Amino acid sequence: MGDIVRFVPKSELERARLIREARAIYDSIFPPAEPDRAPQDGEERVKT
Repeated sequence: MGDIVRFVPKSELERARLIREARAIYDSIFPPAEPDRAPQDGEERVKT
């Protein structure tokens, strides 16, 4: 009953989406040098 609902502006959701997309493009061009690095938020661990 005491749940707090946070309304997120559409612009904030779009900004987060664009950042994730840019990070994916960057990682596809410049793959991480460390295969055992810790995954970032929302990112899956890379298996080699």
